[in-house]
Amino acid sequence: GEGVPLTTAFRLALALNIAIVILQAIYGFVSHSMALFADMGHNLSDVLALVAAMVARVLAARPPTRKRTYGYGRTTILAALFNAVVLLVTTGAIIYGAVERFGDPVVVDPGVMGSVALVAILLNTVAALLLRRGGQGDLNTRAAYLHMAGDAAVSVGVLVAAVLIDRTHAAWIDPAVSIVISLVILVGTWSLLRESFALASDAVPAHLDPVEIEQYLRSIEGVADVHDLHIWGMSTTHSVLTAHLVSPEGGLGDDVLFTISRE
Repeated sequence: GEGVPLTTAFRLALALNIAIVILQAIYGFVSHSMALFADMGHNLSDVLALVAAMVARVLAARPPTRKRTYGYGRTTILAALFNAVVLLVTTGAIIYGAVERFGDPVVVDPGVMGSVALVAILLNTVAALLLRRGGQGDLNTRAAYLHMAGDAAVSVGVLVAAVLIDRTHAAWIDPAVSIVISLVILVGTWSLLRESFALASDAVPAHLDPVEIEQYLRSIEGVADVHDLHIWGMSTTHSVLTAHLVSPEGGLGDDVLFTISRE
């Protein structure tokens, strides 16, 4: 079979992740577990990423207008930048709270902590399977599927921490696990922040080499010089280029320009 339709898979995965975030926020507060709050931050990153992906699909289908001649693709860049900033602030607050816990230990309820982690593992596994079935051959959906699988693995870590706390009563385990989870989030978020800020400030997209592109343009028969080469991202997936090609022989034919555009 074709599996769950992509839009349905995204919606169900999003609903499950929102449920996980709410559950971990409530019971993280009830159980006094910083590890649950950190895991909530990890799942929140996927909620924001899924929302950005869904919005990008909708906006990408909208045609340009007289006022928005390039369309709405750039909103995907702004969504990614917003995503990164929110995650950095959230993760920073979690790390700050965890460090304070080392100096002022708080008794954590390992039963509640472990139970919520177990539910999160199950829900993330379901979400991952939905996206795996619904997004065969789709790169963005496959990436989201891997994130869900990663979330399940992080929740396993929280579950193991709950078991260790129950057996050893060591208060330091909870903040230590929350810091490890937060550092994992920060590594990915810093990369997202750097790339999204670069795109928002019209930098050349990371996967393109401007020197190589200029050399290619100069190598075209009939092109004597290249001026005003500009390359920027219109969205997180779509790049554009403008350039002035000097052709003293009287211009380039439509077939040559078509070939250049395709390259």
